[in-house]
Amino acid sequence: MKARFLWRAWRARFRDQSAELAAIRRNLGPDDVACDIGANKGSYLYWMSRWAGRVVAFEPQPGLADYLSDACRQLRMTNVTVERSGVSDVSGSRDLYVPSENSPEASLIQHADAGAIPISVVALDDYFRPEQRVALLKIDVEGGELDVLKGAERILRQYHPVLLMECEQRHLTHGTVADCLNYLADLGYEGSFLDRGRSVPVARFEPAIHQAPVGDRFWTAPTYCNNFVFTPA
Repeated sequence: MKARFLWRAWRARFRDQSAELAAIRRNLGPDDVACDIGANKGSYLYWMSRWAGRVVAFEPQPGLADYLSDACRQLRMTNVTVERSGVSDVSGSRDLYVPSENSPEASLIQHADAGAIPISVVALDDYFRPEQRVALLKIDVEGGELDVLKGAERILRQYHPVLLMECEQRHLTHGTVADCLNYLADLGYEGSFLDRGRSVPVARFEPAIHQAPVGDRFWTAPTYCNNFVFTPA
């Protein structure tokens, strides 16, 4: 298990998510607190644990949370806390919709072809005390991005953490990607999106071009853009 965990992390950094991880590295220091929200199988978590002082990984799928806990123990990632919960706008209980076991597409948004499991959810403003500074949020929650942001509004206003956020129209049953972008702009953030490794100002993001729903698996096209970086202005 340890070898596969490391292989996945190295593949992410040097191939699949190299630009995203470079952005994280530029914005983390050894005294910083960071959150991996939707940690899944930990390809970001490994590197975040090396670059930050403390990392809190939120992963609501029980099998994946156990996997991450085991990996952290085996690799002595002692600065990581794995929380078996989702993140949303309010703390409590929700149903998580899971298309298959340990799926990367599990979501708090209901899908007809996904089974539901009850989970706990937490708002980041409840999880962190007001005096706890958070430096960076990595968010990958399959459509629940705006709720995560709303549940962290105090943190966003108080500490202005850097955000690496996946956001896709295909995961939204109502609202648009622009809702998230505008919400952050109103909080004083400047954004960019990653286009084949290049950072492009978010003002140039056009869903009809950069997330064009053309073809059966359009989200795998090399021109498809779904990762955004936001920094305080």
